[in-house]
Amino acid sequence: MDPNEVVLYPLMTESASLMVEKDNKLIFIVNLKSSKKDIKEAVEKLYEVKVLKVTTMITPQGEKKAFVKLAPEHKASDVAIKLGIL
Repeated sequence: MDPNEVVLYPLMTESASLMVEKDNKLIFIVNLKSSKKDIKEAVEKLYEVKVLKVTTMITPQGEKKAFVKLAPEHKASDVAIKLGIL
């Protein structure tokens, strides 16, 4: 899958901004058909970071939400600033 088809858009809520600062995690809304492996590869390719772990969930609205934990050498806040969401 193309990385732009996997990652639809970043999500920034109040709780998401706390995760960025506290847990070094970013949250994305992703394609329902994408696997954790697809999400990891897409985020690494699109944002030039190393991903440690991907956790996903389906929201009540039917969207797939991915919680992406970055490696310690990469700061989630730097990526969020680059994306213009922080």
